[in-house]
Amino acid sequence: MAGRELTSLRSPRVKAARRLAKRAFRRRENLFLAEGPQAVREALEIPGGLAELFTTAEAETRHPELVRAAERAGAPVLRVSGEVMAELAQTVTPQGLLAVCGFVDVPLGKALEARPRLVTVLAHVRDPGNAGTVLRTADAAGSETVVFTDASVDPYNGKCVRASAGSLFHLPVVVGPRFDTLIPELKGAGLTVLAADGAGDRTLDEAIDAGALARPTAWVFGNEAWGLPDEILRHVDEVVRVPIHGRAESLNLATAAAVCLYASARAQRGS
Repeated sequence: MAGRELTSLRSPRVKAARRLAKRAFRRRENLFLAEGPQAVREALEIPGGLAELFTTAEAETRHPELVRAAERAGAPVLRVSGEVMAELAQTVTPQGLLAVCGFVDVPLGKALEARPRLVTVLAHVRDPGNAGTVLRTADAAGSETVVFTDASVDPYNGKCVRASAGSLFHLPVVVGPRFDTLIPELKGAGLTVLAADGAGDRTLDEAIDAGALARPTAWVFGNEAWGLPDEILRHVDEVVRVPIHGRAESLNLATAAAVCLYASARAQRGS
């Protein structure tokens, strides 16, 4: 188990971990922070995925199996005070376990080698909570790859990692491709590229009835406030809108993504 408790925010190990709250340091070190027992458990499933584990004495008592698993994996386990954990976790109620993890994203070409039938693309999505929720939804719906374009939030942002609820570790994640190069790659992999946008000529129901969702599909979801720009809409195969049957002005990003992805999942599974 962890040894002497670290109580100073000036500890070199603590300072190095705190710096990972900033994207520039994450990119430089190829490391990010993942909080909570679920995230630690998922990180341990990936060989070399967990680089270091911070734990409070209380959390060490509650989750001894995770601490032992981290030690067996060769990851240093550091016990810290509640004050230090609060600074590292950056949440209102820290769960007492914080992992330093290695990046898990893969190149686009590698993700497409597996010929995925359902791909989720986040284009210009800036809110980390929304992005993480869509990642979690994509995982639940059976999407085999999630792509964060160059204009989207960093999937290793702490809020995004928490919102993904471990799904960041479950499926191939691609980070940073430009949209103008991404679309030809998706189409070349046999995917029909559909954009979810309120300006679509055809509704999701109509696309389902026409059998359009049974094909291998990449769904593109845009910015929370202003959707997808015209330069993106011009390059997709079709723009599809989710029908609004009531008086609501629109659906939020995560809900729209859930509706579209589950529609594709159902169509592709023939049920």
